[in-house]
Parts: sequence; structure tokens; C-alpha cells
Amino acid sequence: MIFVILTISVLLLAFANGTNDNFKGVATLYGSGTLGFGRALGWATATTFAGSLCAVMLAAHLLKAFSGKGLVSETLAGSSDYAAAVGLGAATTVLLATRIGMPISTTHSLFGALIGAGIASGSLVNLHQLGMAFVLPLLVSPLLAMTISAVIYPMLRAIRVRLGVTTETCICMGSEIVEIVPASQSVLAMQRVADLGFIWGNSATCRNRYQGRVLGIDAATTLDWLHIGSAGIVSFARGLNDTPKIAALLLITPFISDSLTVAVTGLFIAAGGIVYGRRVAHTMSQRITTMNHGQGLTANLVTGMIVLLASLMGVNTGQKT
Repeated sequence: MIFVILTISVLLLAFANGTNDNFKGVATLYGSGTLGFGRALGWATATTFAGSLCAVMLAAHLLKAFSGKGLVSETLAGSSDYAAAVGLGAATTVLLATRIGMPISTTHSLFGALIGAGIASGSLVNLHQLGMAFVLPLLVSPLLAMTISAVIYPMLRAIRVRLGVTTETCICMGSEIVEIVPASQSVLAMQRVADLGFIWGNSATCRNRYQGRVLGIDAATTLDWLHIGSAGIVSFARGLNDTPKIAALLLITPFISDSLTVAVTGLFIAAGGIVYGRRVAHTMSQRITTMNHGQGLTANLVTGMIVLLASLMGVNTGQKT
């Protein structure tokens, strides 16, 4: 019975992870209007699941790290009671956050659950392992991403300007462009948004887009495809990094192999995003900050590379975007 409870708790955690995290990789696509919700979600689901399937070969170190071994006593780490408590605690936290539309890191939730269950059991917590394997990477990864992005974005912008690619602001009703305003006239753009929204009886939005050609190719189309590709990298990296962390809780079960555990976990992550991902999608895409295509591309590339490298090195990271 305890193995049944453990399996249910882990699959629930995988489902919760999908509801809160699946859309994060493509949030900039949806927020910038590059893709609609359905297409963005489909791309996120496919690339995240691909990352999950590759986790068996490329992220084996994370399976061991999130089993609790080295953090609490070996006897406790191998206990099904402990693993079930960790899974249920982390799953409940993520599901509650999703219910109110709040993005949350499953890595942080698992980290807290591992420590909380260990303390509740009376086990000593290895503070050195806690600091080096969990706390330090979680602190360093967002600072590293912020620094690299702050350096790379101005460089990419300078290259764009040098190539003669300019920007303009389009005023949209949903996905339909109804008016174009020069990008430098932000006050005029905001006034036209208010006027058109009143005239049409619907909310209008401003979106930046690029004008020009590079080597005979339309700049806006090229950047859209690069943006979509970069979002796929982030989602793939997230599947690669998150799936083994969740699947690690099932390592103590004698019934299924590591590869099958990871594959099933990946399926439930995908299902969670499909069934219940819209709340977090709205928060990540529209309520935190607005991004143009170049900023979204930069954020995705930096995030994807950091998470991929961390996964291959077996480093825990809560970085998503």
C-alpha cells in the first residue's frame, strides 16, 4: 500500500509540475503575440516531453541528488514513507500556487519538502550537502542568467541596428493588426490604444515588430522562427532538468526501471500542462513584464543554455525564464 501511495504522490507531483511549469518556456511567445495559446502550449508540451525522454541518458546525476541521499540519513532516504511525504508536500505546494495563477519553482518545492520531511523524522540534515548541492545553485543561477542577459541583449540590439533592421509599433485587437505607429512615438501609441479600444469596444494592445531584410530574408519572420526555436530550447532543458528530480522519488520502488519511471513522469508532466496550464500562462505572459521579440529571444537562449549545462553537470537549478 505504501508503494501505491508513493507512486500516486510522485505522479501527482509530475502533473502539478506540468500545470505550473510547462508554459514558462513559451511565455514570451504568447506574450509577444508570436504564437497563440494553443500553438504555444503544443510546442511547449512536445519539446518538454522530448527533454523528459532524454533525461535518462543525460541527467542521471539529478536522479541521485533528489532521492535525498547525502542530504538525510541513508536509511531515511531509502524509506518509502519519506519519499511519499516529499512527493505529497511538493505536489500540494505547486498545485496551490497554480490554482491562484502564481508561478513557482518545483525545484524549490522539492528542496523544501526534502528538508521538511527530514526534520519531521528527526534526522540530521547534512548542511554541507544542503549548501553545495541545493542552496548555492539556486542562488547563483538567476544571478548568472541576469548578468549574461544584460551583456548579450545590447550586443544583439547593436547588430540589429547595424544591419538596418528597424522597429515599429503595431496596435492589435487580439491577433489582428489594426494600425501601425512609429516605435519612437510611444505617447501616440498609448493614446491610439485607448481611442481604438473605446471605438471598437474591445481592449487593444501595443506590440513591437521588426522591419527590414537581412540577406534578402524578412527580418520579422526570421526573428519569429528564432524566437520559437529558443523557446523550444528552454522547454527541452526544463524537461531534462525537472523530470529526473521528480522521478528520483520512485527509485526505491522495486517494480519499475529507471527509464520507465522517467518516461511515465514525463507523460504526467505533459498532461498537467495541457489540462491546467492557462492560469500561469496568463501571469507569465502578460502580468509580469512585456517583452519584444529580441528580449524574449535573449532571455530564452540564456535560460536554455544555463539549464542544459546544469542538467549535464548534474546541478540543481530552479531557473526557468
